[in-house]
Amino acid sequence: MTRYIAQKLSYALLVLAGVISIVFFLFQGFGDPARLVLGQTGDSATIQNIRKELYLDQPKWKQFVFYVKDISPISIHSKKEIEQKKLKGFFIGTEEINFAIKLPYLRHSYQTKRNVLDILMEALPGTLLLALAAMLLATIAGIGLGVLAAVKQNTWMDSSSVFASVLGISAPSFFTGILIAYFFAIVLGSYTGLNLTGSYFEYDDYTGEKYFAIKNLILPAITLGIRPLAIITQLTRSAMLDVLKQDYIRTAYAKGLSKRIVIFKHALRNALNPVLTAITGWFAELLAGSFFVEYIFGWKGVGKITVDALEKLDFPVVMGSVLVTATLFVLINILSDVLYRVVDPRVKLG
Repeated sequence: MTRYIAQKLSYALLVLAGVISIVFFLFQGFGDPARLVLGQTGDSATIQNIRKELYLDQPKWKQFVFYVKDISPISIHSKKEIEQKKLKGFFIGTEEINFAIKLPYLRHSYQTKRNVLDILMEALPGTLLLALAAMLLATIAGIGLGVLAAVKQNTWMDSSSVFASVLGISAPSFFTGILIAYFFAIVLGSYTGLNLTGSYFEYDDYTGEKYFAIKNLILPAITLGIRPLAIITQLTRSAMLDVLKQDYIRTAYAKGLSKRIVIFKHALRNALNPVLTAITGWFAELLAGSFFVEYIFGWKGVGKITVDALEKLDFPVVMGSVLVTATLFVLINILSDVLYRVVDPRVKLG
């Protein structure tokens, strides 16, 4: 198991190395970030200082090396760099050379001048909460509908579940989000009491205290959970149909066990392996793909922060967002592979 995890981590590092290269040359390899910081009215002296601070006065390959050194959790920095960039971590060395085990330094926002990592860490809980809620909804409803469709095969319940799942897979999230927001927050807003936009917390108008607003989570979670719900429904149905044909299921019925026990204790338990893989994989995808849903519903998360940064050409925030999202995606996929092996020991580690 240790060797398998180490192998997966080595592949993950290669993937992240590719992501880092693409992100750097896509956003910093073209254009002049100094102009984006100051606008078109900055004087030449100030622009030169900004260019020096961002290493833009260096060749491209040196800029890339400095960027990798900044975002790497293990690197070497001078004491001046540590103080100037306000790096957080563990440092050993002298004035000129310090071995650093640190939090990645994703630079500062062009607009707010704040540390990008701080901005993203403030928004990340919102994205995690939204993805968890959407995945919980998709898992419970998807497994339930899949079991129902398999048990009631070739009935109207089966046909309705399959039709709904195909419709859910076909509809893109941004289009579904617009429809759901319009009907449930605008047309039926007086009946549902749901808001068109809102984050996971709100402030009291009189006391100014922050409180958790669960109702703001409903519409974006439903929107984000529709596609994984459809996939889980189809996977559960297919797996259950295969399991229900096995000999041990017929033996269980022959022993006099009730249909409920046979389905939920024996059949469903052995049908969940592919579903479990889909759940973990889709959770990673929801973290990476919630950008437009967050933007439509005004949900404060990494997606909305990134879209807002793109509108303002705030490239450090966009670059940091892509790197954080890619890292989460890779780690969750590794967890998915390991968890699949733990749940089903018959699967050999390659």
